Amino acid sequence: MLEKTKTTWVYLISALFIALNSYFMVRDMYWAMIIPVGLIILYFYLFRLDIILLLITLVTPFAINMTDSEFGIGISIPSEPLMLGVMVIFIIKLLYENNYDKNILKHPLTILIFISLAWMFITSLTSQIPLVSFKSLTAKLWFIIPFYFAGILFFKKIINIRLFIWFYAISLVGVIAYTTYNHALWGFDEEVGHWIMEPFYNDHTAYGAVLSMFIPVFAGFAFSNSYSKTIRFFSFLVLAIIVGAFVLSFSRAAWISFAFSVGVYLIILFRIKFKWIVLTIVILTGTFLLFQNEIWDRLEKNKQGSSANFLEHVQSISNISTDASNLERINRWQAALRMFAERPVFGFGPGTYQFEYAPYQRSDEKTLISTNFGDKGNAHSEYIGPLAESGLIGMLSILGIILFTILTGLRVYNMSGNREIKMLSLSILLGLITYFFHGTLNNFLDTDKASVPFWGFIAILVALDIYYVRKNKPEENREKE
Repeated sequence: MLEKTKTTWVYLISALFIALNSYFMVRDMYWAMIIPVGLIILYFYLFRLDIILLLITLVTPFAINMTDSEFGIGISIPSEPLMLGVMVIFIIKLLYENNYDKNILKHPLTILIFISLAWMFITSLTSQIPLVSFKSLTAKLWFIIPFYFAGILFFKKIINIRLFIWFYAISLVGVIAYTTYNHALWGFDEEVGHWIMEPFYNDHTAYGAVLSMFIPVFAGFAFSNSYSKTIRFFSFLVLAIIVGAFVLSFSRAAWISFAFSVGVYLIILFRIKFKWIVLTIVILTGTFLLFQNEIWDRLEKNKQGSSANFLEHVQSISNISTDASNLERINRWQAALRMFAERPVFGFGPGTYQFEYAPYQRSDEKTLISTNFGDKGNAHSEYIGPLAESGLIGMLSILGIILFTILTGLRVYNMSGNREIKMLSLSILLGLITYFFHGTLNNFLDTDKASVPFWGFIAILVALDIYYVRKNKPEENREKE
């Protein structure tokens, strides 16, 4: 009887759907045909939020930023509206069910994220442009809530970690194919390589930053004995594609950040003691201070500009005398530091740097690509930018998140006895380190392209720490740690 009732309802709903669509088509209302898709998505929002997270991950590399406002406020379609939906549904479920894992709330990284968000809220209240600041805060929330707070629960299952990485990578490979094909039509010209990935990535630096994050991850997949030969083969194939795109991105900041992550990998691999790392940093700093005049003089003599030649392009990294990109980055940093000096506690408000920095530029520091309209990038730093926008506490909260992310990743790697978990924790940590270093030269965490893997990777490390390390550790050892 129950099966008969179900069948009757299926026929009735199907007949109603056909009748309504026929009516809408006669009235030239073709948009109504997407209603079933909307209903399916609504069902997943209510009952299968994990499917929505994977859908967002899949569409993010292909999402297109739409900007239309006097303040330049934009939104990435379709990823950010989907994230906003996840944020709303997740908060409603949280309030209704009241069963969120308290181990997540007590984790040091979660506490630091709460502090960072709370300070963003305070500095939005004191902001020079509150509308921009609260939009920036809201955007930060719809990145963090789906891919950190909901993400940790999602990543309790190892298979979901693999799915997350592969879903983003599959779409990223599609963007790489589009970019490489169009780049080839221009003969792989270096200047063209700066914008050929549009409209999916706004420039080659953001594109290179994301590519560098996934190189260690797929290197881990490709060379790990935890997976079958088939998975390792496809992982190696994706790795080769990403590395090729990485080289063709001509992003010097991405190249440096990847080289830095390789250095960190060698430190971990050879278990170099912390005291030797500190000693090396002290020696290098002392050498720079002792010979700083000679070093600056040598740097000023470097006239090598950007070039399609790989070695020449690398040499241009240290050109601070004629390279417009390098000089403009320094100009933005100097403006941010002057803004910080004027408002060291609360800053000018989250997201306001690009609208406020113009008066803080000096004519002798401006370059050919300088602008007073905030339409060509932000502070070019994930650390100096918050310093100008949210004061010293804003920058320290970011540094705290980074420090405890590294400590969490190292703890999972060192304490787990599972080969796959050790590989995942190390490769994801190295992927994050590429961005941590890249953040000294650029800032992309206000975009979905970088935020989805960034917060997703951090959530993976926290999930591995809570559910695969701390959970299996005796209480007395946990207290000692």
